[in-house]
Amino acid sequence: MRQDLVNNIYWLGHASFLLRIGDKNIYIDPYSIQEDLPKADIILITHPHFDHLSPQDIEKVERKGTVAVLPEESKNKFTYPNAVHVIPGQEVTLGEFVIRTIPAYNMEKSFHPKEKGWVGYIVETPIGSVYHAGDTDLIPEMEGLKVDVALLPVGGTYTMDWAQALEAARKMDVEVVIPMHWGRIVGSSRDAELFAKNFEKALIKKVGYEKE
Repeated sequence: MRQDLVNNIYWLGHASFLLRIGDKNIYIDPYSIQEDLPKADIILITHPHFDHLSPQDIEKVERKGTVAVLPEESKNKFTYPNAVHVIPGQEVTLGEFVIRTIPAYNMEKSFHPKEKGWVGYIVETPIGSVYHAGDTDLIPEMEGLKVDVALLPVGGTYTMDWAQALEAARKMDVEVVIPMHWGRIVGSSRDAELFAKNFEKALIKKVGYEKE
């Protein structure tokens, strides 16, 4: 296990995460996050639903020079001075980080259509790689993904449920899977626990960040 990487991944609830890599802070989908968090160098947004693209939460962590990476389709819904707009299958280099976009969509549900071009992210860092799947079902693009840590939704309704996430995890080459998208709006601790019970590489994170 890449313990140095895992220890620096903070689950902020729902699908929100903070990655603290050296002196850099990367947020993914900050929503309903606590106050007084470290300021962001990079903010990654998977899609424009309110619980993933939250301007008021972005304001909590932004500073001068913060770069926001968002799907192309978000242009008409949110304007940001340092924005990088992306589509699935793209690669962006920001300093020491290489960020790759992976499609994120529903297979048989209408909440996240593939044609919207919404994304998940693989963040390549100096200490390992992290895949945030975004709001997605089990999709063919997950087959054979090689990452150190995967952050997978397990709450069902709008995304994979825990059993589908289990199937997704087994299709990847991954060291650790952290279940997300539960505990707020949809999903419960039971979903995370069932996933962890059936996947030996699972790690359930507690919510929050404590100042060093």
